[in-house]
Amino acid sequence: MRILISVAIWTASTLVTIAVSFLQLLTLIILFPFDKKGKIIHAQSCWWASTLIRLNPFWRMSVRGLDNIDPRKTYVIVANHQSLADIIVIYNIRTQFKWVAKESTFGIPFIGTMLYIGKHIKLLRGDLGSIKQVYKEAKHWLNQDISVVFFPEGTRSETGSINEFQNGAFKLAIREKKPILPVAIKGTRNLIPKRSWVFNAKVAVSIEVFSPIETKDLHTADFTQLRDAARTKLLNAINERSIYEK
Repeated sequence: MRILISVAIWTASTLVTIAVSFLQLLTLIILFPFDKKGKIIHAQSCWWASTLIRLNPFWRMSVRGLDNIDPRKTYVIVANHQSLADIIVIYNIRTQFKWVAKESTFGIPFIGTMLYIGKHIKLLRGDLGSIKQVYKEAKHWLNQDISVVFFPEGTRSETGSINEFQNGAFKLAIREKKPILPVAIKGTRNLIPKRSWVFNAKVAVSIEVFSPIETKDLHTADFTQLRDAARTKLLNAINERSIYEK
């Protein structure tokens, strides 16, 4: 039964993703002069993500801490990274943002198209010029009052624990005087077993938004303090059992 349901989920999700990617392309062509920040395209991505979650009867989704997001503010958002599904789940924070995503993610059919259309930020890992360009683009969007999402671990965790954080997002937040918004994602690595396409049954997925960490009084040398404070919040959340796991 799980195999049949998984086939249905993959088929429906693929069709929805193809349809949304074409809809976003049409939206870009028609509305670009009137929506240069891409708010409508982002709203379509939010609809896409919620639809994929609703299509999967195995997902039990919980979201906490949305009241920690002030819609009048712009954030450097940092989240732990467990799975490609994090891209879907984090749209539940209901605020506009640009991703920093590695180049291979842009190569995924139709999802990559959506990333290009949404003007998300491409990172070529190990390329110094690309890293500099990432921070230039991130600074641009922050100055346009659009938040930017980083996965500061740099890659997906293989164990579910949180790897050491890289420094760039925290230095950027201090330089641009933008608060860090920590977001904990839990359960996405359990959705599909390794080297399988069949969904696990009854997987609890949660996302928790923590109160922002202000940077206005920090100096560049304080980035380690900021980094460690954000990582500690996420570590505590990952180690805490959710109501669905008790």
